[in-house]
Amino acid sequence: MLGNTFGRAFRVTACGESYGGGLLIICDGVPAGLKLGDADIQAELDRRRPGQSAIDSPRKETDRVQLVSGIQDGYTTGAPVGMVIFNVDRQQEHVDQYASYKDVPRPGHAGYTYFMKYGPFADWKGAGRASGRETACRVAAGALAKMILAREGIEVVGYVKELYGIRAKDMSLDEIKANVEKTPLRCGDLEAAEQMIATCLKVKDEGDTVGGIIECIARGVPPGVGEPVFDKLSAVIAHGIMSIPAVKGVEIGDGFAAARLKGTENNDIQYLENGKVKFRTNHAGGILGGISNGDDIVVRVAIKPTPTVSIPQQAVDLAQMKEITLSPITRRDPTICGRAVPVIESMIRLAILDLLMLNRGYQAVARIDNPWMDHLAPRWS
Repeated sequence: MLGNTFGRAFRVTACGESYGGGLLIICDGVPAGLKLGDADIQAELDRRRPGQSAIDSPRKETDRVQLVSGIQDGYTTGAPVGMVIFNVDRQQEHVDQYASYKDVPRPGHAGYTYFMKYGPFADWKGAGRASGRETACRVAAGALAKMILAREGIEVVGYVKELYGIRAKDMSLDEIKANVEKTPLRCGDLEAAEQMIATCLKVKDEGDTVGGIIECIARGVPPGVGEPVFDKLSAVIAHGIMSIPAVKGVEIGDGFAAARLKGTENNDIQYLENGKVKFRTNHAGGILGGISNGDDIVVRVAIKPTPTVSIPQQAVDLAQMKEITLSPITRRDPTICGRAVPVIESMIRLAILDLLMLNRGYQAVARIDNPWMDHLAPRWS
């Protein structure tokens, strides 16, 4: 299996399955001298952890992380930082449930495509590597990236913008930050969150699931981050987000709405404020030509409904090559949107940090005399 590494300057490699022994994460490119302990990573993992509310999967994984390399006396050494998260909720009864229909790919799951690629050797327990369980690795690495970006004055905040057609009001970043962790759904609009949760529980009682839209805002990213052509900041962000299970779409700035505008309506007009270039609007979502322009980077992500449902659906038994009716009995999230927020945040952090490090390396060698970038000089020293 290929494709388990993300990034070049800040590089994350992960492995592990839903019902294997655990998850392993290796982060290359971590600077030396960063004060780091298990608790720094654990705080983010706890936001993603299942079994904390009625709209989460009841699976009782503790997601306790252990730092196993790259640390000495509480500080990073510059060596790769290694982390492990053991799977602890792997009762035989749940394995037996999966075994009862291991030859029947569940509708909406990756079981069929994994079987076509890996044949009878594909891991059928809880979707194996295709399970959302692997996203704990992303959050662990993203927690490390969060600490590094914080030193640069960069923050990434996500929230549920929409769930099954119920949409949150427009909010400032401060309002989102103040309210986002007050509900398990992580919607900064508390009134809309109540409606979303009520709808989610109703759908859960029907044996069904729902999806939604997550919006993330990255503030403090300096202009100049991103490489032209194939490694645009927008492209790397989209790559990271689209690699997350259940993600079906990404838009930056106005996204698809830009297709319904005129050029004069879509262009972000520049102006000067205290000798610095600012933009009157942010239709571009903080990225022009694939390079950050210093404005907020705004990303919206479409999350599909959890594919596991309790309602009978037609499927195919691949062992007997016959059509059957499948009613899988497994644990599931009636929506994954709330738990997906820290995952989306993490992938955006990893993308920004990777390209920020590449940009700093280029600038250090190029030594371009750019008076418009003088305000960033302390960060380059």
